[in-house]
Amino acid sequence: MQDIRTIKKKLAELRKAIRYHNNRYYNEDDPAITDYEYDQLMLCLKAVEKKYPELITKNSPTQMVGGEARRTAGLLVRHDVPMLSLQDVFSKEEIFAFVEELQQELDHPEFVVEEKIDGLSMALRYEDGVLVRAITRGDGIVQGEDVTENARVIHDVKKTLKDKLPYFEIRGEVYMEKKAFDAVNARQELLGLKPFANPRNCAAGTLRQLDSRITKERHLSLFIFNLQTARGRQFTTHTEAYAFMKKQGIKVIHNY
Repeated sequence: MQDIRTIKKKLAELRKAIRYHNNRYYNEDDPAITDYEYDQLMLCLKAVEKKYPELITKNSPTQMVGGEARRTAGLLVRHDVPMLSLQDVFSKEEIFAFVEELQQELDHPEFVVEEKIDGLSMALRYEDGVLVRAITRGDGIVQGEDVTENARVIHDVKKTLKDKLPYFEIRGEVYMEKKAFDAVNARQELLGLKPFANPRNCAAGTLRQLDSRITKERHLSLFIFNLQTARGRQFTTHTEAYAFMKKQGIKVIHNY
């Protein structure tokens, strides 16, 4: 059995590293490692904390989400529905195993296969057909960042729906097209600022801006890929939900 001092030292090192990379990502919009490498650090921390729950602290990265500016501004919102992810799946074999498990549990399940864009996940909440809240994935379980004002200036985001359901929450992917990315970096260079490394980093930083005017001028894009939950109407399949969204004028993923 490992010495408790060794375990505490490992936890301290992991938390320090994750806080550093959180600051680079959330506050500086300049990630120093890939998402995969970040996920590995977080998975390692979660594994150690699961084994030694008595060593979990309130300020551990597993208990927090978002950048310091957003925490102090009170811009964190609780999820009504978890925004789960395949972030812990790193091989097609794991996907196949998951599908096989579903096939054993369900009677002749049908699957929808969709294209994917590597952007930033965002949930949109509508009450009586009106957009009331936009939230990033955050930790995926408990809370995300409130980006409502920024979402309102994204052209692809519907502000009102034709059918006024009491509650309708959908999830989509915010991304930046290449032409918009090139325009942003051209402006960065003109102003003598550091250019963004790639469109995903730029989109992530843009969506979390505290000034929605910056978000608007960078021309983000969005497509919806999931119905989170609804009240006032029941949906039995994923494609049925897509058909309803299209009727509302919602931009769903184009090829599925």
